[in-house]
Amino acid sequence: LPTVTNAYLGTRVYRDILHVNGVYNGAVGDTHRADVPSPVNVRMTVPSVDSLAETFSLDTRTGTFSHVLQSPDFAATHQLYAHHSLVHLMAFSITIHRSTRTARPITVQLQTPFVPKSQDLDLNQGPDFQGAHYVYGRTLVPEVEGGPRPTVHMLWTPVPQTLTLHGEEQEQSWQFLTALAQPFSGQQLSHPEGLACFPPGDARGFLPLQSLQLWRAPSPDGGPAEITLVRYQRVAGAFQCPTSQSHRLALLGCSQETWMFPNILLFYPEAARAILEYRIRTLAGALHNAQEQGYQGAKFPWESAATGREVCPEEIYGAQEIHVTGDVLMAFEQYYCTTQDQKLFREDGGWELVGAVAQYWCSRMVWSEEEQCYHIRGVMPPDEYHHHVDNSAYTNAVAQQSLNFAAGVARDLSIPVPEEWVDCAQKVKVPFDAEKKYHPEYDGYSPGEPVKQADVVLLGFPLMYPMSPEVRRNDLEMYEPVTELDGPAMSWSMFAVGWLELKEVQRAQSQLSKCFSNIMEPFKVWVENSDGSGAVNFLTGMGGFLQAVLFGYTGFRITRSSLRFDPAFPDDVNKLKVNGVSYLGN
Repeated sequence: LPTVTNAYLGTRVYRDILHVNGVYNGAVGDTHRADVPSPVNVRMTVPSVDSLAETFSLDTRTGTFSHVLQSPDFAATHQLYAHHSLVHLMAFSITIHRSTRTARPITVQLQTPFVPKSQDLDLNQGPDFQGAHYVYGRTLVPEVEGGPRPTVHMLWTPVPQTLTLHGEEQEQSWQFLTALAQPFSGQQLSHPEGLACFPPGDARGFLPLQSLQLWRAPSPDGGPAEITLVRYQRVAGAFQCPTSQSHRLALLGCSQETWMFPNILLFYPEAARAILEYRIRTLAGALHNAQEQGYQGAKFPWESAATGREVCPEEIYGAQEIHVTGDVLMAFEQYYCTTQDQKLFREDGGWELVGAVAQYWCSRMVWSEEEQCYHIRGVMPPDEYHHHVDNSAYTNAVAQQSLNFAAGVARDLSIPVPEEWVDCAQKVKVPFDAEKKYHPEYDGYSPGEPVKQADVVLLGFPLMYPMSPEVRRNDLEMYEPVTELDGPAMSWSMFAVGWLELKEVQRAQSQLSKCFSNIMEPFKVWVENSDGSGAVNFLTGMGGFLQAVLFGYTGFRITRSSLRFDPAFPDDVNKLKVNGVSYLGN
């Protein structure tokens, strides 16, 4: 079933828990989003009624899930939604509409397993507030020893066992709010404001206009119905990422910067800035990570929560999949090129982060006397089938880009550029086979060796590493047949982008169509692997698919000097309309 969320609060339909961004329980590798009991987990039934039709639907434009029970005499509608402006609020409504002139009462039953208890929170009952019940409590285990234990406050409208439309009534609606936040004052504000959103007897008044105003995306005219349906669902999924009002994140790795960030940046630079501000706030944790491994500067974690410390339960990923640090800086570079927002770097901590990442890469490199270049050794590339390899092409290239970006920002801010940054950027090894004219994934890679997911193809996009069209083609042809067919969906999106760059539209479409194997019906919920295994509601796959449309079909490329546009469409797409692109404040 789908997720209903506004990026601060979220739940999966008919699950007994809510999640709140920024509220974590558990130490280090056990850190996870705290399970909060969900008052909105309600099922509507009408017993003993014949000829009752039942439908479930998800409106991705408003983020509203609907359950309708329809009989010849009446329709009962249950709607669940999260507010996109009052982000502390989730709500559901029950509406009964009489279809005939019969005067008999119509009663629906509401079933809820809700109990105000949690395995992650020490919850206490407080006094009722404006007719709402109230509990509060702290998480049980801090992320790091001596760290904070967030306090959660929750108000909710009590849910009766039944609701009745009386004989003289044609239609009636009932609204039920849940307000949840860390500071109590913000929550007290949201609950009465939420109630004020409902015109008397009309649940639809709560549906946030902000949801519709968020709707900016590439809209294909014509083309496969699957692409249109999936695009709608994925834009909704994209806004499970932070808005400017709610920027505290769940556990994340490179998925945020590599796969979701570019889609958000091009339409909502203020939300993109909030993502970067999260990294700035957790810089102290990244500095600790580098120091713990014996390096200088800042190393961002493979999985991150509230502190920026490494919380991945499997040590190998946190220790070796270090390209995530370059992925973070790539997002800062994309943002800077798109907005020229120097304030983020001059005043708001961006420069300190950029400089710390450059320092990390320099300390991570080792000079090879034999090859007369810098090596980065003992890493796991994006392809997670391999580990402890030397000179991952993608890792080294993203490190080089980090150093070049850091030097460029320093010049813009009139800050002296350390010679070490320039030297390391110029002399770091990025493996290249001059005879076969392709990039080996790492030192010692043998052509034909299986890879788990997109890796070298990321050099062309999103990294935009300089190469000729011939080399770009060779990389695609080398790795496409050996990439795991049942692997993560974002791989095929990146192959599609590559083929669209080369105007090989049909080859691109064949790759993009593979993504559909990772989409579960009927609500287009993405899973990590095509066999249904792995992460559910897989934001990484969603983000890759959106990039294939937004950056593949349009050919948009964000550069230091321009926003390039070079479209390529399949034959069955007649028109592509992109609303609300934001570039340099325009």
